[in-house]
Amino acid sequence: MAWNEPGGGNKDPWSGKGGGDQGPPDLDEVVRKLQERLGGLFGGNKPTGGGGTGGGAGGGFNLPGGDLSSKAFGIIAGVVLVVWLATGIYIIEPAERGVVTRFGEYVDTTGPGPHWHIPWPIEAVRKVNVDEISTFSHSASMLTQDENIVDVELTVQSRIQDAADFLFQVADPEQTLRDATVTVVRVTVGGSKLDFVMTEGRGAVAVMIRERIQELMDEYRTGLLVTAVNMQPAKPPEQVKAAFDDAIKAREDKERLENQAEAYANEVLPQARGEAARIIADARAYRDQVIARSEGETARFTAILNEYLMAPEVTRQRLYMETMEQVLGEANKVIIDVEDGTNSLLYLPIDQLMKQRPAETTLTRPESGAPTVAADASSDRPQRSVDRDRRVRQ
Repeated sequence: MAWNEPGGGNKDPWSGKGGGDQGPPDLDEVVRKLQERLGGLFGGNKPTGGGGTGGGAGGGFNLPGGDLSSKAFGIIAGVVLVVWLATGIYIIEPAERGVVTRFGEYVDTTGPGPHWHIPWPIEAVRKVNVDEISTFSHSASMLTQDENIVDVELTVQSRIQDAADFLFQVADPEQTLRDATVTVVRVTVGGSKLDFVMTEGRGAVAVMIRERIQELMDEYRTGLLVTAVNMQPAKPPEQVKAAFDDAIKAREDKERLENQAEAYANEVLPQARGEAARIIADARAYRDQVIARSEGETARFTAILNEYLMAPEVTRQRLYMETMEQVLGEANKVIIDVEDGTNSLLYLPIDQLMKQRPAETTLTRPESGAPTVAADASSDRPQRSVDRDRRVRQ
């Protein structure tokens, strides 16, 4: 039941009590009190009480522009202006860039340090951290060029390179980066063979993915720079993982054996080349020696021929003696020269002579006063040796 209906108990909601004859608060009184406070604050005239100009409903309400002094108003306006201009001061940290917009339109990009812009609502500044590294992972199963299925997992790291492009060129640069990664990975892995992706080509595939993603980011003007693409080892599906592990192990064994064979070849080949060079050098030395000896023999024979032509008998005798000297010098013979064949009992150490074969051996007779004889195996006097040989034979 409404408060003003019959039987409502006259419950006036403005009075704050359950009943009574109090009405709503006097609006003129509230205005008068507010006017007094403002007048005391700004030095204006206080309104008159009662039913004067400041009292009733028709009383005057002195606004600040009327009764306040113009000097106070100017000071207030100046303070407000200074405070408003001061709100345009801002500081950019070393890891940040400030993007200034005027009525929402891009104006400039500011670097680290203090700066000022026209305060709001004319210009605004958005600070962007350009050194923060963002990371996200991507994994998928896809077909390779040789129609094998492989599971690929990689991590892409990026940072903001151009703050203005990052804020205004693309609606969601990070989502654009993820979409570009999916496309590039499928194109790159789909154009490579399984063995290349799983073994030695993993690093090359990661480099190609990073370069292609960066090309798309530059083409879309996302303002992002792809700093690194870390690709985990590609894995085959679980159903065929054992077979692939065996194939990889066999490939590793092959590479190990090839490395061992190459190391052995690197060890043996230098030795073989050195031995071959030594043999060639010996052969050349032997060739030069034979040629020199042949030339010497030829010259000697020519000289002997010339001598023979001039004195045949003397040359034959000399050749005979030289030959006998050479033959007897290499024979195991002892020539003894004994006068009249007396006292020929001598002690000959034949075993020692056979072993040592000295150039000249001195023999002693057992009796005192016996003459001493000498055996000459390679005498420089071939004629005397021949004469002695003749006497022994006789």
